Amino acid sequence: MPIAQLISPQALEHRRSQPGLVILDCRFALEDSDYGQRSYAEGHIAGASFADLERDLSGPVTKGVTGRHPLPEPEALMKRLRAWGIGNDSDIVLYDDGPGAYAARAWWLLAWLGKRDGVYILDGGLKAWHAAGLPLSLDPAVNGPGTFSGSPDATLLLSAEALEQRLGEPDMTLLDARALPRFKGEIEPIDPVAGHIPGAQCAAFTENLGADGRFLPVDQLKQRFAEKLGGRSPTELVAYCGSGVTACHNLFALCLAGYPLGRLYAGSWSEWITDPQRQVAVGD
Repeated sequence: MPIAQLISPQALEHRRSQPGLVILDCRFALEDSDYGQRSYAEGHIAGASFADLERDLSGPVTKGVTGRHPLPEPEALMKRLRAWGIGNDSDIVLYDDGPGAYAARAWWLLAWLGKRDGVYILDGGLKAWHAAGLPLSLDPAVNGPGTFSGSPDATLLLSAEALEQRLGEPDMTLLDARALPRFKGEIEPIDPVAGHIPGAQCAAFTENLGADGRFLPVDQLKQRFAEKLGGRSPTELVAYCGSGVTACHNLFALCLAGYPLGRLYAGSWSEWITDPQRQVAVGD
C-alpha cells in the first residue's frame, strides 16, 4: 500500500461509519491560533476529532533555539493519538480547509512514528467537502481509547548542524516550500530574517495543487519534482519551509508521485536563523 494516499469527499462519506476509521480535523491559521478550534466547534465532518497544530502536532517553542513549530515529544504525541482512538491498524483521514498543509503535517508525524499505511488526506479538504454538498456536524467525536504504539524514525530527519555540513554537496536536493517572494527575501511577514538556505530551490507547496485546490495528477507531480531533482537521487532530498509544516506537503506530494519519503529539516527557516553564524542567501 502506498504511503501517501488521497480520499475524495464522496469516498469518505461512504466510509465514514466504517469501524476503526478515525478522522482528524487539522484546521489552523498562523495569524489566529484559535481559528481551528473555533471552526471545529462551528461545524466539522461528523466523527472528526480536532488536532491543533500548536497544542497537539508541535512541541514547546524555546525562543532563540527552536523554530516556530518544533516536533512534539514522541510520547506526548502518541498519547494524543491514543486519545483520538487511533490504533496501529486504524484507517485515518486527515483534513484541513483545503490546501492540505496542516493535514500533511499530521500525515508526516504518523509516518515518523511508523504509521505508514491506511493514512489518507482528504483531497481538497473541507472546501471540496462543501463543494460536494456534504453536511457538517456539531457533535463532538466519540472515540474509545486507542492502542497506538510507535517509535520515531531518525532517518527521516536532518538537523540544522547536519544540513550545515552538507551545504554545497552536489548530490543533495534542498527544497523550500515557501512562496517565491519569501524564498527570494523580497518579503518576510513572519520571521525576523528574510531569505533562504544557500543551495535551496523554491518549490512552493501550493504548486502541488490545481486550480480546484486538489492535488495535481501523479504524472504532473512526477514531472514537477523530476525537474527539481535534475537527475540527482531522490534519496538525497531534504525538505524545509518556514517552520517544518508546509515542507510536509512537498514530502507527501513526492510520495504521491512515486518517489521515496525524503528527509525533513524540521526546524526549517525559523530555526536556521536563530544562529547568526549560519549562511543566508537572497534572490534566486
